[in-house]
Amino acid sequence: MRIMSDVRMVEITNKPDAIRRAVARGFIKLKPSTISLIKEGRIKKGDVLTVAKVAAIQGVKKTWELIPLCHPIPITSVEVVTNITEDGIEVVVEVTSIGKTGVEMEALTGVSLGLLTIWDMVKSYEKDERGEYPVTLIGDIRVLHKIKESISVN
Repeated sequence: MRIMSDVRMVEITNKPDAIRRAVARGFIKLKPSTISLIKEGRIKKGDVLTVAKVAAIQGVKKTWELIPLCHPIPITSVEVVTNITEDGIEVVVEVTSIGKTGVEMEALTGVSLGLLTIWDMVKSYEKDERGEYPVTLIGDIRVLHKIKESISVN
């Protein structure tokens, strides 16, 4: 008996396994003074870029627990790159898997968690005298590209 519902995970049972890769990126705008502190390693909470990378990897691995209709999938690789610019930090996440469904949600989740972690680690430096964040902004989160490669059977 098949239950019909308005909400469901997509059926992927009969889809063939494939190598799946997705790259996503996002950006957090920060004060120049905060960027200097990050570069100098003077943030009280520690190494911002390293912790952001670890958070991004954790986000990728836990995507299926955070987004209700995502399938749990075997992640075979996560690569995180951070780039400091004069007005913020870019986070780029590449995720690879072998399976029946894509990994773009995992890459987007990794980027989002990396950026949120940066914000958390530098928030005391970003606040103004009223406790607001007039400069700090997370944005431009998007999938740059995704790839699906068939697995050849010998």
